[in-house]
Amino acid sequence: MSDQGLAADVWGRGDRLVLAHGFTQNSRCWGPFGHELAADHEVVAVDLPGHGRTDPAHDTADLATAGRLLAEAGGEAVYIGYSMGGRTALHTALAHPERVQALVLIGATAGLDDPAARASRRQADDALATDLLAAGLPAFLERWLANPLFAGLPSSAAAVERRLANRPEGLAASLRHTGTGTQDPLWAELERLTMPVLVLVGADDPKFTAEGSRLVEHLPRARMRTLPGTHAVHLAQPTAAATAVRRFLADELGWEY
Repeated sequence: MSDQGLAADVWGRGDRLVLAHGFTQNSRCWGPFGHELAADHEVVAVDLPGHGRTDPAHDTADLATAGRLLAEAGGEAVYIGYSMGGRTALHTALAHPERVQALVLIGATAGLDDPAARASRRQADDALATDLLAAGLPAFLERWLANPLFAGLPSSAAAVERRLANRPEGLAASLRHTGTGTQDPLWAELERLTMPVLVLVGADDPKFTAEGSRLVEHLPRARMRTLPGTHAVHLAQPTAAATAVRRFLADELGWEY
């Protein structure tokens, strides 16, 4: 594996926030949410393995390796992870708690408990990867974004053109190596995380609202905030989501705005 780390964009000045995106996205898919945060923070937006400009040698990274690479790219900071990026950020926090001042988890989970469910998910993700490579990225993204998880998401927020900058081979590798089915569940380890955690969920995303409630039950210093929208609530409600992040950081870390 290459020694080169995760590619990243850096915006703004101030206290550091590290942004870890979801599947099929990249560092340039944060939209107004990312730009609002950059108004008074240094924002480090990474390309996770299999996505964007990150070295293809990292495409076969598992989540533990992705978490290490994220810690190396971000240093000491507040880590904000969406979906796959949230799972990656949890690995970062567990392996490198000294670097994580606080966590913001958007539409995230700590994994699947049931071995049979994990095996089924691995098979489904492998089939999805095969379909992606056969159909091509444009057709795959059209079907992916038609998922009810993204219902009501404006086309501008979906950032399809920026997602098309990803490599099909990289996304397929991400499905096979960092999908939820490949992740050992982290629920039993969450009690070790003593940093403050904000869990953001969409009111119309029942699956991840339930996952968010469970995260709050297992994390010692967690709170949950629900905003209108589905899974990608930070894209659907960027100003409200950025405001929720600022209030959380002001309350927990004493950051002034």
